[in-house]
Amino acid sequence: MNRPSIRCAIYTRKSTEEGLEQEFNSLDAQREAGEAYIASQKAEGWLCLEQRYDDGGFTGGNLDRPAMQRLMADIKTGKIDCVVVYKVDRLSRSLLDFSRIIGLFEEHRVSFVSVTQQFNTTHSMGRLTLNILLSFAQFEREIISERTRDKIAAARRRGKWSGGKPILGYDLDKAPGGSKLKVSPEEARQVREIFALYLSTASLIQTAQELNHRGWRSKAWVSQKGKSLGGKPFDKSNLLRLLTNVAYVGKVKYKTETHEGEQEAIVDPQVFEQAQAVLRANRCSGGAHVRNKYAALLKAWSAAAPAGGR
Repeated sequence: MNRPSIRCAIYTRKSTEEGLEQEFNSLDAQREAGEAYIASQKAEGWLCLEQRYDDGGFTGGNLDRPAMQRLMADIKTGKIDCVVVYKVDRLSRSLLDFSRIIGLFEEHRVSFVSVTQQFNTTHSMGRLTLNILLSFAQFEREIISERTRDKIAAARRRGKWSGGKPILGYDLDKAPGGSKLKVSPEEARQVREIFALYLSTASLIQTAQELNHRGWRSKAWVSQKGKSLGGKPFDKSNLLRLLTNVAYVGKVKYKTETHEGEQEAIVDPQVFEQAQAVLRANRCSGGAHVRNKYAALLKAWSAAAPAGGR
């Protein structure tokens, strides 16, 4: 009597894109280990699906991964009987997300196997062991996050660019020791004109309208994945971020701290401070001068109106 086939999907993941361009990379190594394990269970009817579920350059801290979404969709449509991973944390590093995934597996009667960590998720002890291991995986991720934050803080205190969205006026110079901000002459001219225009109008809305009328846009760049980002029309929010960015006066900010930066300043510090003063004044007034203006007109009209017409 032939055993029913158990359709096995191999899921692989790597947090960074580093090394993925190699002919045989980490994702290939994980899949090879999964294929070997499935082959060892051939007598039990295990069959490796050709469909690949590879997430290269995606964190395990959430489920926003294209291959993971395809895997979950295929599970819901009954195409998979077993999910094979190299290690548990390849599937997820979040306890909450992991519990959701396991719940989906149980709902559709899909088993789960880790090649390097033998588990049977149909038993309570197996689920307990998985949760314990995943707790350590989440702990490791949080430690890595703390180290990354400490590294960014140290870099900012030394005045170095530590990543983030590129800003108008500068290009990223990817040097061996880390990325640096390099002045973009034409964009730097635009930034100086934006500050001058705001000082002349004292209005974020009017300034944004004029910039959009000129066809000027926010910083545009291409991500490491080749996606075009930025280049949006100006509004109050992105204009305010530009006008309050201390990078333009050669400084860097980390939380409440401000330090001297490595990049060249493109806005005169006095002009920058004048803009901050106008912004503070506008925030403090909250448009009160406009309300007072119309209140005074209403009062004058009331006083001038005939008594019988009131």
